[in-house]
Amino acid sequence: MAGAAAASAAAAAVASGISARPVAPRPSPSRARAPRSVVRAAISVEKGEKAYTVEKSEEIFNAAKELMPGGVNSPVRAFKSVGGQPIVFDSVKGSRMWDVDGNEYIDYVGSWGPAIIGHADDTVNAALIETLKKGTSFGAPCVLENVLAEMVISAVPSIEMVRFVNSGTEACMGALRLVRAFTGREKILKFEGCYHGHADSFLVKAGSGVATLGLPDSPGVPKGATSETLTAPYNDVEAVKKLFEENKGQIAAVFLEPVVGNAGFIPPQPGFLNALRDLTKQDGALLVFDEVMTGFRLAYGGAQEYFGITPDVSTLGKIIGGGLPVGAYGGRKDIMEMVAPAGPMYQAGTLSGNPLAMTAGIHTLKRLMEPGTYDYLDKITSDLVRGVLDAGAKTGHEMCGGHIRGMFGFFFTAGPVHNFGDAKKSDTAKFGRFYRGMLEEGVYLAPSQFEAGFTSLAHTSQDIEKTVEAAAKVLRRI
Repeated sequence: MAGAAAASAAAAAVASGISARPVAPRPSPSRARAPRSVVRAAISVEKGEKAYTVEKSEEIFNAAKELMPGGVNSPVRAFKSVGGQPIVFDSVKGSRMWDVDGNEYIDYVGSWGPAIIGHADDTVNAALIETLKKGTSFGAPCVLENVLAEMVISAVPSIEMVRFVNSGTEACMGALRLVRAFTGREKILKFEGCYHGHADSFLVKAGSGVATLGLPDSPGVPKGATSETLTAPYNDVEAVKKLFEENKGQIAAVFLEPVVGNAGFIPPQPGFLNALRDLTKQDGALLVFDEVMTGFRLAYGGAQEYFGITPDVSTLGKIIGGGLPVGAYGGRKDIMEMVAPAGPMYQAGTLSGNPLAMTAGIHTLKRLMEPGTYDYLDKITSDLVRGVLDAGAKTGHEMCGGHIRGMFGFFFTAGPVHNFGDAKKSDTAKFGRFYRGMLEEGVYLAPSQFEAGFTSLAHTSQDIEKTVEAAAKVLRRI
């Protein structure tokens, strides 16, 4: 307990220092940064008149390790796969983030996807303040649930009825129980490297933090929880056909990320999604698109609109909450009417549909409805990916990557990367050096080779140019 008390005291002291520190005016995102010279292997890196230091981040994180497992509340934040000091952040705005040491970064994580219109959007914040005056949570119906539900149903081709929850994990848990209840079958098929949250049945050859930390699965998951989970390599139609042949009439649903984001950015090969749609229909199984990451990001109607493939059930999260905790699952009305209280499949949530999350979601989606939104995302992301890959080629690094609209990724391998097995051929040690170098240059990427990146409407062409320049500099150095 003495260690915990000391950690609490340290955290309080640092926090006090942060709140007492005067906030200097922040430069415009379009303003050029001062040139910097980098001193390797030092915690402070000289850049112009100001030294890049993460001393306060280190102090806070060391205290956090005595208070929370690994010092974090989600594993990938601990920088285990990239090394170096995890960054503790103080504030965000637009395309930028500022850490507790006062360093500024161009952000390509976007809170892991929700910040598609930029961090701390003024319109969303103003709406949240007005809603907050009425209360944070009712534990009862509110009209805002209807508004966001209508917006989701009108946008997403597969959704005729929707249930809001509080996270992507919860959405996938609900969808899993739903497909089993509707079909009367227990087996599910998922793809290696695809992550659908940390529910027991999905922690089989999972991506995201499981891949980042190199965990084979997870201790504490009973064999019975995963015995009905089948897996196949992503983009491998023949493997899926074989599993259906070996389990005729037994598979409740095929779950997948239509574009993989939790093993890095991996798009579907031509014909793959069509084949899954055909195979599930032939066997009486359901097709479930996990669009927690791709929903409202690849197109207003998600990956299913972009690719023209309509699943039976979809899960959503991230963007539909505008930066607040949220999730949703929805689908055909006859399937969704299985959910209590309309039907016998039970699922509930204390904060589900709370007015703050609904408000943020509504105003985020309104912004995304504006003309030119996805063309802009496509252009800036294309410029970013092309620029970084060109820099890699010029400096002699084997790299591959790609993007769709506001979602992208790079691998330190010649590629092509069509599945998680291909992704694991990446030089993760080199990625770690690249990652730490980009931090020093003021660019914040996802701290894992096996995570997709995200752009936003707040990113400018100047942001992209600076990022490409930073990448070229780091790639020359490593």
